[in-house]
Amino acid sequence: MSDPASSATAARFRAAVEAATTTGDLSGFSGLFLPDVRLYSPVSFKPFDGEEMVLGLLGVLVRTFEDFRYIGTFTGEAATSRDQESPASPADVLLFRATVDGKEIHGMDLLHFDQTGLIKEITVMVRPQSAVQTLGQAVLRGLVEAGLVPAE
Repeated sequence: MSDPASSATAARFRAAVEAATTTGDLSGFSGLFLPDVRLYSPVSFKPFDGEEMVLGLLGVLVRTFEDFRYIGTFTGEAATSRDQESPASPADVLLFRATVDGKEIHGMDLLHFDQTGLIKEITVMVRPQSAVQTLGQAVLRGLVEAGLVPAE
C-alpha cells in the first residue's frame, strides 16, 4: 500500500543521499526525520538514536561510499523493530550499490514512516560479509574522526 506522504519522503531521502554522495552537503536531509529517529546499521549491534546521531552517521557514510547509486525501490508496509506488536507502517526499500575500499557492496535502506510521512526508523543491510567488515572498519574510522564515538 503506497502512502503519498511517505513516498514523497522516500524520494526526498533518495535525492538527499545522491546529492550528499557527490557534494558532501547534508542539507537535503532537513525535515525528513522524527527527532527520535533510529538507524540500525549492519556494522553495529546498538542502533544509532536521534536525529543528530543519524545525520552524523549519514555524513560518515556519504564520505565513505564511492560510486554510490540506487538501483531500485520497493514500497509496502512493515512493523518497525521498536513497534513489533503494532500494526505495520508504510515502508520503502531503496536498493543500492557502492564501493568501499575497493569492495563492491550490495545493500538496501529500509525506511519506516510515521503517519505524517516522516522517517521514524532506518535499517541498512549490506552484503557480502567481506564488504560488511570493510564497511565497518571505514565507518568506525569516520565516526571517530567526526567525534561521534570515542577512539578505542
